[in-house]
Amino acid sequence: MRTISVTASVAALAAALLLTSCDDAGDAKNTQDKADTAAGAGCAAELAVRFGPANAAPAAGDTGNVPVTVTNRGDAPCTVEGLPGMELVAGDTTAAVPAAEAASGGKATFAKGASLAFTLTYVRGEEGAETSLAARTVTVRLPGAEKTHSFKWAYGDIALKSDGSTPDASVTGFQQSTD
Repeated sequence: MRTISVTASVAALAAALLLTSCDDAGDAKNTQDKADTAAGAGCAAELAVRFGPANAAPAAGDTGNVPVTVTNRGDAPCTVEGLPGMELVAGDTTAAVPAAEAASGGKATFAKGASLAFTLTYVRGEEGAETSLAARTVTVRLPGAEKTHSFKWAYGDIALKSDGSTPDASVTGFQQSTD
């Protein structure tokens, strides 16, 4: 069992409390890479994305979880089919986050005003190590949407799998949200 000093625990708690969630509707640091078109994106253009707040991994080798909440801001129910996509961006390097083994890519229906969520789970890497990805941005693409949502990554380096290029991370399918 891993033990953590009181100082490290307090520092991790303080860092976690300082982290806030980001909403793609109003944070100036977020960018929209592509504009949705009514013909190509259907109702996915009406879905708002919020990234975090996280249950961040406090040290290298620990696991963290970041919920992503998707809310239907449209006037009617919205159904999407497939899994959300995520990429971690570190400078010129972009790494796709694979789907979790148990992730279901079926249909997800968002009632008017309702929210569903999915989760990014990651293993924190050692800062600056060749076996880690120093991500600074995460992009989210919803099924059927042309627009991506970009958010600042503030949870430390991400460990890489043994191939040296795939993040030790995964994305779940949509689940009921408590928001």
